[in-house]
Amino acid sequence: MPPLRTALLQSSGRPGHVDENIKVLDGAAQRAADAGARLLVCPELFLTGYAIGADVPRLAEPADGPSARAVAEIAARSGLAVLYGYPERAGEDIFNAAQLIGPDGAALANYRKTHLFGCFEQEWFTPGEQPVVQAELDGVRIGIMICYDVEFPENVRAHALAGTGLLLVPTAVMHPFQFVAESVVPVRAFESQLYVAYVNRTGPEGEFEFAGLSCLAGPDGTVRARAGRGEELVIGEVDPAFLSASRAANPYLRDRRPGLYGSLV
Repeated sequence: MPPLRTALLQSSGRPGHVDENIKVLDGAAQRAADAGARLLVCPELFLTGYAIGADVPRLAEPADGPSARAVAEIAARSGLAVLYGYPERAGEDIFNAAQLIGPDGAALANYRKTHLFGCFEQEWFTPGEQPVVQAELDGVRIGIMICYDVEFPENVRAHALAGTGLLLVPTAVMHPFQFVAESVVPVRAFESQLYVAYVNRTGPEGEFEFAGLSCLAGPDGTVRARAGRGEELVIGEVDPAFLSASRAANPYLRDRRPGLYGSLV
């Protein structure tokens, strides 16, 4: 299989303005498609903004709502898959969610953040209960999680054991936690033998200062693409052949002894 060219959109868009953020996404999708990408990954809560406080209920939409339909049109027109973060309304609950739309405009997967970070998220969101959500794109098994989720190694290992080859992690990591983007994410990719696309917001928003530093890390622990601190679209390649070779050479998954780990649960 040829490498899966993946574009990472590092942007905070315009918090509180869904229509404007869809326009930003549309422009990024066209640039990514022109560069040969087959997948575009946006940050956490990209459609609405992160620091929107009491606007969360007002801006939340169902997974098949108007924003989902708008993104589906963009994906189909650009011929690439799109992962975007948004607040998902489901009955009385609101989830911090990310949805993957395929290059034909069909919904492929929807993930709800399982580990909520800080008072803001815990006040407005309900935690998801499904840790491993996957889809297939161009022969690559893709998994999804959101921001804080990747800081729990059990989460990433569960994806590796389920066959995830590329883990998409839309995020909103802020100062002083930039070490997660710089160090933790490449280590997660290495210890669980998969690719990780970690896509961050950037700049000031409310009380937060987002760190940027989005990256695509490979199973050898090296960073294949890295953004700076500002608005940026960066592109890297996920190589299934390299992933297979790396897993064959690295014994972590083979040398596990699950019988010793009962105390973890």
